[in-house]
This record gives sequence, structure tokens and C-alpha cells, in this order.
Amino acid sequence: MTIGFAPETTTRASSRLSRSLEPAEWTAAGIPLLANPREVVKDLQSRHLPTPVTAVVAVFEPEGRLAASASFTGSTGVVDGWEHRNAILAHLRRVLPHDLRRRAPARTAVLLLCRDGTPGWTEKDGAWMWGLRDACMLHGLRCGAYVTLTRDGWQVLGENRGGRTPNSHPFTERQDGAAALRPQGAPEALRRTAAR
Repeated sequence: MTIGFAPETTTRASSRLSRSLEPAEWTAAGIPLLANPREVVKDLQSRHLPTPVTAVVAVFEPEGRLAASASFTGSTGVVDGWEHRNAILAHLRRVLPHDLRRRAPARTAVLLLCRDGTPGWTEKDGAWMWGLRDACMLHGLRCGAYVTLTRDGWQVLGENRGGRTPNSHPFTERQDGAAALRPQGAPEALRRTAAR
């Protein structure tokens, strides 16, 4: 008879992997399309001045008007949707009362992630998608688009829509067409404030 510890099962690891969504799962979820994704990205970028590893969660009214938004620093190296869900949910609670009393969700939450690399899907994106979907359910919102913003441009994942501008490059265009240096980081108070 052998006495010892049973080998650790892979349950914990497999549960972490299940807290991520593949692109096909995201597409099959019937995520509502953004009416004008480029304008949404441009607006959120100008409000929050995201730098790589910044996430921006935004909630839109049924008619498309921005109700509230918040930006925060995402965890680097995290591939577990649970942690992303908790971060998104905490910021939603700060800027917007929940809609859990409604019979059906009316407002839609969108997540913009500014990151390094290419705009295409990565395993980390799958964890963010899972986190967004779960946070929306717990806050009484419809799960909306997931958008990446990189130096190459923006991409609405799960859709074939993207563009080269705006992007995460530190230079931004003024209305007069001249290039202006954008600060690499917004003041902490401004970054964590809801956009109204």
C-alpha cells in the first residue's frame, strides 16, 4: 500500500481554458454589430487616450448614444477570463447602475482593448471576450463588440471590419490636419472617469 498525495488534476487548468472564447464561439453568440465602428473607436480614443494594455468599457443606449465609459489598465499576461470579467464588472459598477430589473437587456456594452501586436485574435483576446460576455450578463447589459486597437489600426473581432486609423500610435491628427504628439499616459483621474 502506497501512502502519498494524489496527483493534482487538470481541472483547475481546464476551467481556466473554458473561460475563454474562440472566434467561432464569439461569432455564433450573435453579438450586435456596431453601427459606425470607426467613429466609436475614434470617440473612445479621444476620451480616454488609451495606451497599450489599456481597456475601455463603454455602454451605449438603444439609440446608439454613449451612456458611460471607463478605462483601466488590463492585467499583463493574464489569459483567464475570470480576472478580466471582475475588472470589467468593477468599472461598470463605478460608472453605471445595473439593469438587472429589466426583463431584457436594453443597453449594450462594448470593450476596446489597446494592445501591442497585430489586430487579429489571440488567446488573450478570447479571455477578454469571455470576461466581457460574463460581465454584461451580471450587470444586465447586452454583450456588444470587442475591438482591438494596435499600431496597425483597429479591428472588430468576429467581424470583417477594421481600419488603419485611428490606431495606437502616439501621434494623433488634429482637426486642422497637423500632427500633434499625444501624451503616452492620461492623468489617472481622467482615465478612470466616466465619459458622459
